[in-house]
Amino acid sequence: MARPWRVAIVGGGITGLAAAVRLRDRAPTGTEITVYEQSGRLGGKLRTGELAGGPVEFGAESFLMRDPAGGESAAVTLIRRLGLAGSIVHPTVGQAALVVDGGLRPVPGGTLVGVPGDLDTVAAVAQPAAAADRDAGAPLLPPDADVSVGALVRDRLGDEVVDRLVDPMLGGVYAGRADDLSLVTTMPALARAARVEHTLVGAVRAAQAAAPRAPGAPVFGTLAGGLSTLVEAAARESGATIRRDAAVRELHPTPTGWRLVVGPTRDPEFVEVDAVLLAVPARPAARLLAGPAPDVATAVGGLDYAGVALVTMALPEPELPELSGFLVPATEGLLIKASTFFTTKWGHLRRPDGLALVRASVGRYGDETSLQLTDDDLVATVHRELSKVLGTPLPTPVARHVQRWGGALPQYTPGHLGRVAAARTALRAAHPTLALAGAGYDGVGIPVCVRSGETAAEEIITALGGSAA
Repeated sequence: MARPWRVAIVGGGITGLAAAVRLRDRAPTGTEITVYEQSGRLGGKLRTGELAGGPVEFGAESFLMRDPAGGESAAVTLIRRLGLAGSIVHPTVGQAALVVDGGLRPVPGGTLVGVPGDLDTVAAVAQPAAAADRDAGAPLLPPDADVSVGALVRDRLGDEVVDRLVDPMLGGVYAGRADDLSLVTTMPALARAARVEHTLVGAVRAAQAAAPRAPGAPVFGTLAGGLSTLVEAAARESGATIRRDAAVRELHPTPTGWRLVVGPTRDPEFVEVDAVLLAVPARPAARLLAGPAPDVATAVGGLDYAGVALVTMALPEPELPELSGFLVPATEGLLIKASTFFTTKWGHLRRPDGLALVRASVGRYGDETSLQLTDDDLVATVHRELSKVLGTPLPTPVARHVQRWGGALPQYTPGHLGRVAAARTALRAAHPTLALAGAGYDGVGIPVCVRSGETAAEEIITALGGSAA
């Protein structure tokens, strides 16, 4: 009788846990799955905590309900698989605002991450350079080419559209700048349309038409019990052995698979497995790949990250506008880059004691000096800036929490996906039982991380000889 497969997953974030669930579902019965998490906590950037006696997210807040093609997102599919679909809730207030000239203006509708398909809809926020978006008789983007989002939009619609719309929206997601971020990676639907359409407005309209959304259909969702319930359910349903506080320090190929060196240098543990799935950020992945796949390690290790801090405050009955939150262009000169009014946006978080939960995100790529402030100074600055933007002094918070995520958000420069694809092809050719997964390679957001983990799990199953499913 054949020995059961032994698979090690390095990284206990949602990517690694989604991979573990897929392995449990698709790999032969008896497959031994072990998840190694360097910290004492599973979930990575999914972390539900408590503030002033109520639940609050200290990391990712929500997930997209649909995938780019219009189907159910990988996050929703996993949630259904784990029996949590009944816990999905949606925002009760969806309108967000932009800070423009120190005041709040509604985010225009009908854009694609701030890029308009109808120039009139954004006139209250930015004046597009419409004459520049002329048909030159060729597609905007050649086959296989990539550009920064900022470069394309500035060239076609001018600086105001980038600075006041696109940059703050991308900054809210990536903590990066439109002028540095890859169009193909961050806005794949627009990139596909740009390879056919001759104008940017035409490309936006084509991208929107390719993935229609039913009127009133929710864009975002979260779980009423907190996103940590997704982490807990995935860990449980995977049936994996979970090793917390277990740092994998080295990987060595063997004739039958891999040897992992786990734990402290002075007292290492050696573990033999058939396959390894790396679900960690690019830099720790590069360190583990340096021995068995140095060229891949060099390619992966070149990815840079932005750090952010999330400042959450519980405020006694403040006068907040009926908005989900607001985004701040870098040109406004504020420390805050985005803010969410949790108890306004999410009905299930509203509290009988009248406390409002407000969160602000601080930190942009290339300008991390703000993150060197103490917690007290961060809270004081955020409180002051929120009061300024809202035009009214906010009450003193009764509780606050500062969550720092160092190196949290990958910065995808043009050509990123091509570099990752080449690195993965080289890795599969040299070591088919070693796979890479995670936000550092495929994009940010819970659905992308889930899909990345599941795809890597399928690669491992194929490399080991197929599945029982």
